[in-house]
Amino acid sequence: MQYVEYGKTGKKVSVVGFGGMRFDMGRSLEENADIVRYAYEKGINYFDTAPNYCEGQSEIIFGEAFKKMDRNKFYVSTKGMPTKYDTAEKAIEAVKTSLERLKVDKIDFYHVWCLRKMEHYHLAMKPGGQYEGLLKCKEEGLIDHIVFSSHQPGHEIKEILMDDKFDGVLLGVNILNFPYRWDGVVAAYESGYGTVAMNPLAGGAIPKNEEKLSFLSDGEKSATETALEFLIGSKEMTITLNGFTTKEQVDTACRIADSAEIKPAHVENLKNKLGENLNSICTACGYCWDCPMKIPVPSYMQVYNEKQMFNATDENMGKILKGSNEWGLLVGKKASAKDCIQCGKCEEICTQHLPIIKRLKEIESWEQ
Repeated sequence: MQYVEYGKTGKKVSVVGFGGMRFDMGRSLEENADIVRYAYEKGINYFDTAPNYCEGQSEIIFGEAFKKMDRNKFYVSTKGMPTKYDTAEKAIEAVKTSLERLKVDKIDFYHVWCLRKMEHYHLAMKPGGQYEGLLKCKEEGLIDHIVFSSHQPGHEIKEILMDDKFDGVLLGVNILNFPYRWDGVVAAYESGYGTVAMNPLAGGAIPKNEEKLSFLSDGEKSATETALEFLIGSKEMTITLNGFTTKEQVDTACRIADSAEIKPAHVENLKNKLGENLNSICTACGYCWDCPMKIPVPSYMQVYNEKQMFNATDENMGKILKGSNEWGLLVGKKASAKDCIQCGKCEEICTQHLPIIKRLKEIESWEQ
């Protein structure tokens, strides 16, 4: 296992982290805790969870595992939403509840969780709000580091980082969507923040589409292994979270971590591969952000990639768009696909010559 420093914290963390969102809830508490301890024995020392993961049982599973682990040799991370804990008092109580469930006396990394738009960030930072409560917890030794979790585009992540209120950022990034958020990753890395990747296998889409995505590989590794290696080996990424269900999955990630090394040119190479092999997908260059109607065209085109890459049905696209509007790329949008006036400015500037207007019409039908 390789270890790197988490930003400027002085903490040496494993490049692979255990994401506590994928436990098999058909198994017993002890069986799931045993997988956590197995990962710890393999060298993983960063364990990430949240209060409502896995039917609300994830923190409890980790707490069961932690009872038999050396507390001086691992780091624990959990989270709280500013929309739920919108006062300092609520935030403090949430921290104390998580500590009890996790069976630890301190949370190493506590996330202002699930920032989907700038309004969520401002809510967390308001006087008497969540951040103020977390600062009090830090003063009392209940938290070591305050960090944040974001589902925002790179330019908004950069805006939050510029305020210099956090020690690190957790964001959804993988080998398929990285162009959309990579400038945020680079900004965090260059500014000395810890950077943690969640959802490295695109919610399971990469393993399910191995054959179609085989072009990502160098011929020796599977698309899944290549996707993990890309993040684990990138110098900009501190930790790559994996949601482990089996010990075999732990073994695979640890094996990749032992040898992963990505050269800087590999990032550009992957962008080119995506463009060449999936030439009808949006690579999130962002040139079309400046829509006169304020439609988030790049975000819509990223969502449309699901149709192009994985042949999602119209019904599934409706569900994907609903999720994106509530939790993903389209949260906080100022205009919808139906507001398109077909001026053609986006198509004129598109480097891939995508039929954006036509796609927005399709998206409009799915959003109804």
